Amino acid sequence: MLKLNLFISLLIFGSLIAVNDAARGSRRGKMTEAPSTTPKVESSEENSSEEETFKILVTHPEVPQEALDLMSRGCKLIMCESLPPNRTEILQKAKGVHGMFWGSHIPLDKEVLDVAGPQLKSISTMSAGIDYVDVEELKKRKIPLGHTPIVLSDAVADLAMGLMLSAARRFHEGRTKIDSSTWENYHIEWMWGQDVRDSTVGFFGFGSIGQAIAKRLKGFDIERVLYTTRRPIDKKLEKQFNAQKVEFHELLGQSDFLFIAAPLTPETEGIFNSTAFPKMKKTAVLINIARGPIVNQDDLYTALKTNQIFSAGIDVMNPEPLPANDKLLTLPNIVITPHIGSATKRTRTDMATIAAHNVLRGLVGEPMLSPAY
Repeated sequence: MLKLNLFISLLIFGSLIAVNDAARGSRRGKMTEAPSTTPKVESSEENSSEEETFKILVTHPEVPQEALDLMSRGCKLIMCESLPPNRTEILQKAKGVHGMFWGSHIPLDKEVLDVAGPQLKSISTMSAGIDYVDVEELKKRKIPLGHTPIVLSDAVADLAMGLMLSAARRFHEGRTKIDSSTWENYHIEWMWGQDVRDSTVGFFGFGSIGQAIAKRLKGFDIERVLYTTRRPIDKKLEKQFNAQKVEFHELLGQSDFLFIAAPLTPETEGIFNSTAFPKMKKTAVLINIARGPIVNQDDLYTALKTNQIFSAGIDVMNPEPLPANDKLLTLPNIVITPHIGSATKRTRTDMATIAAHNVLRGLVGEPMLSPAY
């Protein structure tokens, strides 16, 4: 029989999120609602006097304390201690757990689920992307999966703007000129970059992160927004952003700045390649804050080296970590950051708290705050 001392935790969490939402203008809406029913203890004739606490596997030892405190009020936490997270340790500690707080990008697959056992009933990642999760296997087993999009959109959008400006105005190349004492500012055309003003900005993927970027672009007096998605966004949003849905080849050909903000899927993997880059403007700036494998890096290297496109700014790559001797790092016209889009204390704490609440809600059969499906 399972002891569900979760209700108080859930109410406290509802208050926590309400405070955060007040600061954010209640952006998360229904995600802030507390569970509609009090968790109930089911009795068992065979074991009516015994109680068993829900066990939650936490796969990363540095999960923010706020999330750990939330889960530990009614559950027993099984903590992984390895850094970086270690699959062997995860498999060793997964047996018999009821929930999983997945705090790394280690593959969450059939092997993990088999080791955990049939009592596993709730999982949440602490990430927006779930390309490392065997979603179909979880669906097959009817295990709910949560993730943490939206809450990281602002932090990622801020970084995307930084990458855009850095790549457009040649920040990295300029720093190398300083380091090597090769200033040539006596030339009128020295270190000319690209203007954001009056530009056409394209989005490959235009969900919450893409739209957060578009909001920030309003202050830069851009001309228009183009986007490529499976389905058009709401007409009101199109009007708000002066946005138009176009085919992929039009997005490539017309964008002065092109943001990659789509999930990694079989359809998007490697789509920016030796076929795509020649269709882009020679003055185009490419920014990738989605997933590294969406871009063929060998082809990106060639496109930058031969000036098929002007520059690029990337926060994601393949593999990660990127080796220090990777040829991309030899180029002056690329700005690279080490996958730090959500790396602020506030954002990571929000992500962890939502992931924790996802797990708790899944354990008691309530809809997750942020379900992946």
